[in-house]
Amino acid sequence: MNINKEWSTLKIEVAESFATITINRPTKLNALNVELLSELKEVLTELKKDETFAIKGLIVTGEGEKAFIAGADILEMSDMTASDAYTLGHLGQQVSVLLETLQIPVIACVNGFALGGGCEMAMSCDFIYATNNALFGQPEVKLGLIPGFGGTQRLAKLVGRNHAKEIIYTGRNVTAVEAQSLGLVLKTFATKAEMLAEAIKTLKAISTNSSFAVSIAKKVMNEGIDLTTTEGLQLEKRQFSGIFTSEDMREGTRAFLEKRIPNFKGK
Repeated sequence: MNINKEWSTLKIEVAESFATITINRPTKLNALNVELLSELKEVLTELKKDETFAIKGLIVTGEGEKAFIAGADILEMSDMTASDAYTLGHLGQQVSVLLETLQIPVIACVNGFALGGGCEMAMSCDFIYATNNALFGQPEVKLGLIPGFGGTQRLAKLVGRNHAKEIIYTGRNVTAVEAQSLGLVLKTFATKAEMLAEAIKTLKAISTNSSFAVSIAKKVMNEGIDLTTTEGLQLEKRQFSGIFTSEDMREGTRAFLEKRIPNFKGK
């Protein structure tokens, strides 16, 4: 994988089989521009090719203490045509879908502002950890816009339609405390360092299990969210039976019966 090269808008760190992507435009509060989104798309596309699970988990965070991602770059957007905006929206949605469908667990570690596109990118991750100073929101209507990177769709699925409508219609900020009460944020922390340490701890706990089984569970849950229960159960049944052909299933069940720690291979 070619993710450790020099990036203009990102910092990439890999340690103990876990990768951290840091959004790195601190002077712009890590706002999303075309260059940043293009680099994110390239990194995530490379990670998606990792069928051997050399990388077992991903953290996405923002450089500095002020912002995770403060939103899209308004200066860049201000002179866009409708065609330009369609291209930007398509790129932003591609990145959000890559985050959402990556075969490994992805934790958003939100520090400071996660507004507009920042909130949308965080929601594309498997779950969100946040510092106490985190602020979430979809303030696009204040600019005469609407969310364009998935906010109108994912927010309602996470917090419920009525809460999502109120947040999007008013464009107001949501504190970390409220975000946790709504189910948008899973855990809150006093400091960024504590948050990142807990994220690594969580990924380490997940990595003791079969990476292949975790990836299938993620796939089934993601694909089942828009299905009826009956359709979702059919999907689950197909994947449940299919995983019986995997090496990890055989190793896991043998290890249980032999009362030893399994040696999973991720396949």
